[in-house]
Amino acid sequence: MNKNSKSVWGWAMYDWANSAFATTVMAGFFPLFFKQYWSIGTDVNTSTALLGFGNSAASLLVALCAPVLGVLADRCAARKTLLICMAYPGALATALLWAVPKGEWGWAIICYGVGMICFAGANIFYDALLVVVAPVPDRDRVSSLGYAMGYLGGGLLFVLNVLMVQRPQWFGLMNSGQAVRYAFLSVALWWAGFTIFLMVWVHEEKYVLPPVSALVFLKQGCLQLKNTVRRIFRLKSAGLFLLSFWCYMDGVDTIIRMAVDYGLSIGFTGKDLMLALLVVQFVGFPSALVFGQLSRRWGTRNCIFIAIAGYAAATLLGAFMKQRMDFYILAVVIGLFQGGIQALSRSYYTRFIPEGQSAEYFGLFNMMGKFSAVIGPAFVGVVGLISRKILMPATPTSEQLRHVGQLASRWGIGSILVFFVAGALLLFVSIKYDGKVKS
Repeated sequence: MNKNSKSVWGWAMYDWANSAFATTVMAGFFPLFFKQYWSIGTDVNTSTALLGFGNSAASLLVALCAPVLGVLADRCAARKTLLICMAYPGALATALLWAVPKGEWGWAIICYGVGMICFAGANIFYDALLVVVAPVPDRDRVSSLGYAMGYLGGGLLFVLNVLMVQRPQWFGLMNSGQAVRYAFLSVALWWAGFTIFLMVWVHEEKYVLPPVSALVFLKQGCLQLKNTVRRIFRLKSAGLFLLSFWCYMDGVDTIIRMAVDYGLSIGFTGKDLMLALLVVQFVGFPSALVFGQLSRRWGTRNCIFIAIAGYAAATLLGAFMKQRMDFYILAVVIGLFQGGIQALSRSYYTRFIPEGQSAEYFGLFNMMGKFSAVIGPAFVGVVGLISRKILMPATPTSEQLRHVGQLASRWGIGSILVFFVAGALLLFVSIKYDGKVKS
């Protein structure tokens, strides 16, 4: 293995490492355990709103910090170091979910929020390292490899975690609840352990700047961020792409974070939801690699359009699905397009980045992504609560309560469609101003 390929594989192995958090915690067991264990006794729409607001608060904090963190990483050539400084506290916060008692939804949200903040913060530096490990012609392929490795690694651990929950006696555990808690611990160990490959195999040139006070550095960082925003929006194709990314990734991130909660709200079992998530992972692995190859033939931007259309179709299917098979079909559709839209958006954006400013520009990129994640989950929660209030009869029966709760949840998930439509329109408009980047 030559030095360059080791760097690429070391970089891709971090996606293998941290995707366990995205799969087992964010998409899988946390929403399930939150509704059935930590927020037990609350109605389905209120628990959905609590989860949505928790996601939004953590995303807001990441969004506010992301640009300044990016400037810091570029100025000190410390992208790898800062990634490590975010990844290990995130793994620790994930491990602490093991100890949160039943009914303590506040502590659960705090541990989950810290883990999510560290997960998202580390991804700023991980994305920025793409320009270090891969030259321009290889970035679509390498970016897709990262997401493919993430789907495979996260999926393999998720298989183990699902087996732990379905067959706890095989692992010497008392019940499924204890198995879920140990699943959180396994994610922490997986995340921390496989991060070592990036630590050892990815190399970044170091340089030291003259020491300045924290206040002076903060002022310089904010000024540099202001200049970055001005430069990128002066190039209208780049600015419109960022706005488009903000919209369509709002839909993607919201579906990732709220799908299990939504499935529970409309009456699917936890077993159905876990199997559907496994389908997403193992369909997503080859699909991400295929999108990396298709981008060479059809163009990166055209492939992003295809993925947006796929997600819009998935949203409509989700809002109207009733049968168990519908949920599995939805999982296949999401798996086909999820890795592609994420990987190609990341690699497409690198075409706008000047040399030596990748973390700064990816700080802005991730800020846009996290601000979208602030809106989406909260939007779903608010639409669900408002719909419930509008639809609820004055003196509902138990059957009416169940029916209204499910219908309100459907309205909430269906509302995500607006983000995909807006994202596609903005991406289409950006073509008019595309003087620098060819798809």
